[in-house]
Amino acid sequence: MKLFILTLMILFSVTVSGCSTDKAKDLMDTALLEEKQHNPDHARQLYQEIIQKYPDSTFARDAQKRLSDLKN
Repeated sequence: MKLFILTLMILFSVTVSGCSTDKAKDLMDTALLEEKQHNPDHARQLYQEIIQKYPDSTFARDAQKRLSDLKN
């Protein structure tokens, strides 16, 4: 039973540690798709969400650049 609980705790830790990067990437992919589909308002909203939720990620830096490009 202890081994089972330990295994679950390790699995949970590994799963949670990878989630934020995956979510940021998913948001970035969706925002880029929105741009391609000529929906800049939704793309801006997604880029802002990336910057707010994942400020230290490379996706946040990319999102900031895309936001700047969309304003021009």
